[in-house]
Amino acid sequence: MESASELVYVVDDDGRVREALAALLRANGRDVQTFDSGEAFLDTPHQNVVACLILDMRMPGMSGLEVQRLVRMDSPIPVIFITGRADVRSAVLAMKGGAIDFLTKPLNEDSLMRAVDAALATAHVLRKEVEDTAALQALHQSLTPREQELLPLLASGRLNKQVAAVLGITEYTVQVHRGNIMRKMQADSFATLVRQASRLQLQTSSTTRRTASPVERLFRERS
Repeated sequence: MESASELVYVVDDDGRVREALAALLRANGRDVQTFDSGEAFLDTPHQNVVACLILDMRMPGMSGLEVQRLVRMDSPIPVIFITGRADVRSAVLAMKGGAIDFLTKPLNEDSLMRAVDAALATAHVLRKEVEDTAALQALHQSLTPREQELLPLLASGRLNKQVAAVLGITEYTVQVHRGNIMRKMQADSFATLVRQASRLQLQTSSTTRRTASPVERLFRERS
């Protein structure tokens, strides 16, 4: 499979810094898109590529930390901070916010390129996690409502007979549903199914259902 395209965003209010960074990155084979403010970056639709963000800490208007917070809420783009006036508090807040690195100007070219390589590698991992989660959610949506109800109960470690008692159905019906769930979720083992349920953050109902009457069980088992 062809690897996803990569892009480095540069946000700095100093035009000379933007031009120098863009020239350096392009000389090292990186595609670059530059912005003169955090507002301009956030207002521009981002391309569907693997990307990282080189972000100035102090800019007129929106600060780098504000941009980082909003980016983190919208999409997982790894951030590299650059600043001409470093202070411990800003560095700590940046790293707590998930920044890949915090570099001071004048920038060391080798340090910057290492940070970019690390940020893009992280972006590839994040993109893969997003794609895998979307695919897993699609599999989960292929389950019937009854199967979606059973999955967290099974993944919680309950025995088939215990699940049957909770839902008021027979143990055989649970076994049939369990096989269908394994097939639809493309789980090669029950351990895999448990991990999938954990990634989907499925939860069981906090209340246990009453035991169904024979008539209710008949209709439930046909659902």
